[in-house]
Amino acid sequence: MESESKPELSTESPSPSRRQRFFWLPNAITICGLFSGFYAIVQGMNHEFGLAAIGIFAAMIFDGLDGRVARLTQTQSAFGAQFDSLADMVAFGAAPALVLYEAELRSIGGKLAWVAAFIYVGCAALRLARFNTNIDSEDKSYFQGLPSPAAAGVIAGFIWATTANDFQRLPWVAWILAVTLGFTMVSNIKYYSGKKINLRKAVPFSVVVLISFFVILVINSADNLPELLFLTFLSYFLSGFVAWLVVYFKRRRAQRDLRE
Repeated sequence: MESESKPELSTESPSPSRRQRFFWLPNAITICGLFSGFYAIVQGMNHEFGLAAIGIFAAMIFDGLDGRVARLTQTQSAFGAQFDSLADMVAFGAAPALVLYEAELRSIGGKLAWVAAFIYVGCAALRLARFNTNIDSEDKSYFQGLPSPAAAGVIAGFIWATTANDFQRLPWVAWILAVTLGFTMVSNIKYYSGKKINLRKAVPFSVVVLISFFVILVINSADNLPELLFLTFLSYFLSGFVAWLVVYFKRRRAQRDLRE
């Protein structure tokens, strides 16, 4: 989901001609993601909130592609990793906060409105900085804290769903979302990354059933895409708290058993 999958430096050394031939490709994809975030900000300022949400979701697609293309073409670089982080800050930090402020938070008025937006932006920046510094030591199976693209997906889905259904003016719900998502990004709550899924190997039958069910659900819910995206990202956001509670109660039960 997050990608936040920064291109890892490869130990292989592809031929210089191949690197020169494809070096521009992942960076061009990153630029498309950066443009999508900028487009979302502009549309938010124009009060075209549905288009702004689509821009954020488009940035997620490009963010998921650039690292994979870099690894496929063996053109990973430190420059590409840093450029990707800056693009993520615009698309998944500044854009969601500014669009949410224009769509909902502004109606609160006063400092409370922009403080919530800034908490989200500041936490997104801290989340990306922590990810970059811990990239070699982090457990690849889990993210530490909510990934910034997932947080942006919750906000973009909320904005798009409420706009599509003419159900706006929920400023305090938006305020709670912004603050909660922000602090969850910098928390230690673990979120499943899915990075260790290897489609080249045999996939369990249950996974095939779940994927098929999801594809059928998407096709049948095409008319309700904003609501589907919002519920999908909201479910992922809540999954971290559910997993944390499960671990917490297991530990308490284990401690109780030891005392007995």
